[in-house]
Amino acid sequence: MLLAWGFAAYLLSLILRKGNKSKAANKAENKNDKGENTMSKKLVAYFSASGTTASVAKNLANAAGAELYEIKPAVPYSKADLNWMDKQSRSSVEMRDKSSRPELADTDANIANYDTIFVGFPIWWYIAPTIINSFLEAYDFSGKKIVLFATSGGSGFGKAVESLQPSAPKATITEGEILNGRPGNAKLKTFADKY
Repeated sequence: MLLAWGFAAYLLSLILRKGNKSKAANKAENKNDKGENTMSKKLVAYFSASGTTASVAKNLANAAGAELYEIKPAVPYSKADLNWMDKQSRSSVEMRDKSSRPELADTDANIANYDTIFVGFPIWWYIAPTIINSFLEAYDFSGKKIVLFATSGGSGFGKAVESLQPSAPKATITEGEILNGRPGNAKLKTFADKY
């Protein structure tokens, strides 16, 4: 009986050791025979006017194990700027003018470091806000996979992919998901793992 317990303890220690590999061992497994990293590097870049999209983006980055980058306008939007019922508000004027490209506060995202870029935004007039076009046009997205996610008061993506593709013509832009409310970590991880 004692021998059986000893053998069981030995097997358990092997199982536990295999499941608790060091970070270095896990990193080594993610390298090819040339020592190059084979893990897909992901970035969650987002624009948020009211904080709703920011909250989802932070949770998505956490669930995906991705870096986080905020797309910020050089001049922040005020509450009056966002009044879609006022045809003269900043957001209304920008969205009517398809060539509008709001200036970015910075261009510090190191896009070259990532394979997959999740781009999040609130849906405005059934498309992405034009600041997303500004962001896409500020970098070289050649060969990158761009996955859209959005928050919305009720509409879907509409023509978001169609309106953004010319701003990153050498990238693959995919309509991801509308992530309203407070999607849980499991849902966000499942979404991120698709890409």
